[in-house]
Amino acid sequence: MTASNEPSAHPSGNASSEGPSVPIHLRPARDGDVPALVPLLLRLKRLNEEFDPLLKVREDADEQARHLLHANLADPKAVVLAAEGVGADKDKVVGVVRAIVRERPFYVPEFEGVILDIYLLPLYRRRGVGEYLLREVSAALKAKGAGVVTAEFPSQNEIASRFYQKRGFRPITAIHARSL
Repeated sequence: MTASNEPSAHPSGNASSEGPSVPIHLRPARDGDVPALVPLLLRLKRLNEEFDPLLKVREDADEQARHLLHANLADPKAVVLAAEGVGADKDKVVGVVRAIVRERPFYVPEFEGVILDIYLLPLYRRRGVGEYLLREVSAALKAKGAGVVTAEFPSQNEIASRFYQKRGFRPITAIHARSL
């Protein structure tokens, strides 16, 4: 899955000229990518911490991230994608997408694709790369049986909220919390 200003090959086999202006290569992550994915995931979690003190990052977060990524990579219901740069950033992981398909026992469609994390290094933002990642992860989740796609992010993250709303997402549930 390569994206640039030129037509790109998508998993569907169709060429598209709607790729981002910053070239990336998007592919399924592998176990060997975990060392490069962990810092990206932790950057996202530390950003989340800025939105709400109840999202304080644990001291062992790097170990937890490694464990979680390895578990997701082995889970047939999960999607983990690595975004690599090209050109000067060739073979450098510059972004990560993590999602999972889960059952909705009371609702139709029965399976939901949940985008848990999308993170791109700042250089790759605001150039269509995030939208491309969203399209590709949505297609991967659909291929795994999801009939609806949702995204989880801190409610105070207005940037994420605008990003998803602009692409047709709307709130359907809310999680409220308090410290004990």
